Amino acid sequence: MDRPIPSFAPFISLVLVVSTFAFHRHEAEAARGQATRSVVWAPHGMVCAAQPLAVQAGVEVLKRGGSAVDAAIAVNACLGLMEPTANGLGGDLFAMVWDPRAKKVAGLNASGRAPLALTIDKVPAEKDGTIPLYSPYSWTVPGCADGWFELHKRYGRLPMKELLAPAIRYAEEGFPLSPVIASDWERSVKVFAGKPGFKEVFMPDGRAPREGERFKNPALAKTLRLLAERGRDAYYRGPIAEALVRYSKAQGGFFSLEDFAQHHSTWDEPISTEYRGYRVWELPPNSQGLAALEMLNILESYDLKSMGRESADFWHVMVEAKKLAFADRARYYADPAFASVPVEQLLSKDYAKQRAALIDMKHAAMADSPGEVAALNRRETTFLCTADASGMMVSLIQSNYTGFGSGYVVPELGFGIQDRGGLFSLHKEHPNALAPGKRPFHTIIPAFVTKDGAPLMAFGLMGGDMQPQGHAQVIVNLFDFGMNLQEAGDAIRFHHTGSTEPTGTAMTDGGILHIEDGLPQAVLDELKQRGHVIQPESVGAYGGYQAIWRDPATGMYAGATEKRKDGCALGY
Repeated sequence: MDRPIPSFAPFISLVLVVSTFAFHRHEAEAARGQATRSVVWAPHGMVCAAQPLAVQAGVEVLKRGGSAVDAAIAVNACLGLMEPTANGLGGDLFAMVWDPRAKKVAGLNASGRAPLALTIDKVPAEKDGTIPLYSPYSWTVPGCADGWFELHKRYGRLPMKELLAPAIRYAEEGFPLSPVIASDWERSVKVFAGKPGFKEVFMPDGRAPREGERFKNPALAKTLRLLAERGRDAYYRGPIAEALVRYSKAQGGFFSLEDFAQHHSTWDEPISTEYRGYRVWELPPNSQGLAALEMLNILESYDLKSMGRESADFWHVMVEAKKLAFADRARYYADPAFASVPVEQLLSKDYAKQRAALIDMKHAAMADSPGEVAALNRRETTFLCTADASGMMVSLIQSNYTGFGSGYVVPELGFGIQDRGGLFSLHKEHPNALAPGKRPFHTIIPAFVTKDGAPLMAFGLMGGDMQPQGHAQVIVNLFDFGMNLQEAGDAIRFHHTGSTEPTGTAMTDGGILHIEDGLPQAVLDELKQRGHVIQPESVGAYGGYQAIWRDPATGMYAGATEKRKDGCALGY
C-alpha cells in the first residue's frame, strides 16, 4: 500500500504517481525489494527531499522557471529550518550537477576548514585519542552559505531573494514538525540541552517541539534576510561572521574574522568507476565518495545476482568489501591540499581485484589493513535531489555532522555550529591530521550515475559512515537485481560499524554488523558462524535515500524517497 503524503502537503495534484514501474534494463529477480511507496513520475521537473514542505518549495521554484540548482537552494534553506537535527547554515555542503550544456557532471566542495589558530597541541584528546565532538575544538568554518552562492552564480536563474523567501516565511510564521524529525529532536535535547544557546533557539517552552506543533525561528529568518539582501559576504565578511567570532570568543573557541574572510568553496572534478555497464560518479577526497567506488570495484568480481539477496554469501561479500574499502579510507583519505591522496591507484580495477582476493568466504575479517599503493555513526545529514525541464539534475548533501552538530548555538543567528572538525586525526603523521586552514576528512557524499555519457540518476543516502555502504547497496539493487528506483531504497540494508577510522581508531574485533529485519534466521545464523557479530540498530541508522531517474528514451523523471524518513517526491 502506498504511504500517503502528509495532510499538510497541498500540492498533491502536481504529482503523477504510478503503481508499477520498470526501467527497460534487467528483469527483476524474485528477491526484489518490497517498496512501501510508489515511484513518482513527472514530465517537467522533480524534487526529492526529507521534508514535504521543503519539497513543495522546490517544486514551486521550478514552476516559476527556476533551475534545478535554484530549487535545490530553496529546498536546502527550508531544510535548515525544518530539519535542524541534520543540517543548517552552521554546516557544510557538497553537490554534483549534471550540466546539460556542457554535457558533463560538475562537482562542488563547499566544506569548511579548521581555524587558523587551532593546532594539535591545543586539543585535549578523548580517551580514544580523538577530538572532543561536542566542543569548540571540533568547529570548522561552515561552508553551506558559500556553497549556495557558488552554485547560484554558475547555474541560478531566479534571484536569491526568491529562493530564500519560503524559508524566511516559514521561519517567521512557523511550520508543523513532521514525525521522524520530531522524534530525532526529542532525543537530541538529552545531549545538547546544556550547550550555550541551544535552549533559546531549539527548546521553546523548555522542551523539544512535538510532532504537529508549530515551530518558529525568527532569528534564522533575520539571518536568511541578510543573505538574501547582501549576498554571501554578509556571512563571510559581514555581520554573520562577526556574530560567530564573538560567540566563539565567549565560548573559548578559535574562530577569527580571517578564517571566514579566507573561506572559499572549490569546484572539484568528480571521480567515477564503471559498474555493470553504468558509470557511477562521486566527489574526490576530502570526502569519502571514493569508498563507495572502491566497494563497487571489489564487488564486480562476484556474481551477486546468482548468490541472491537471501544468501549468507551475498551479505558476507558486501560486508567484507566494505571493510577493505574502509581500511583504505582510514589510511589515505584527506584534504589533497595538505596530503598526497592516491585516487587513481585506489580506483584501479587491478587494485580492486587484489583487494577482492583477500576476502575469505568462510570467515569474517577481524582486522582491516589498507592496501599498498604506488603513490604514497550516530551521524545525521540531509540529502536532496532536483531536476528541471532543461535536463539539469542536482545531487546535493548538507550536514551539521552529529545531528545538531556540536550543540553550540548562536541565538542571534538562529543556528548552531557543526562539529565536522571532530573527524580530524590527532596523530601528526596521519594524512588527515588536524592543521590550521585544513579541511577534515568528510563523510557527506552526493552521487550520480550516467549511461553512455548521458545523465541517468542523481541519488544519495544520508548517515555518516553509512553513506558509501548505502550507495553501493543501492547500485547493486538496481543493476544486479533489477529493482526499480523505490525498491532499491526500500530493500533490506546492512550497516557495518567499527572499521578503522581516519580519526586514528582501529578495528581489531571485526566490528558490528547491523542488518534490518526480514532475512531468514538461517542466513543470520550462518553469518554468525562465519564470525560476524550481529546486533540490532535503530531504523534511522540505515540512512535516508532520495533519488531521481531520467528515462533515457522519453526524458521523463522518476522520483523515489526514503521510507525511513518524513520526505516525499514531488514533480510537475
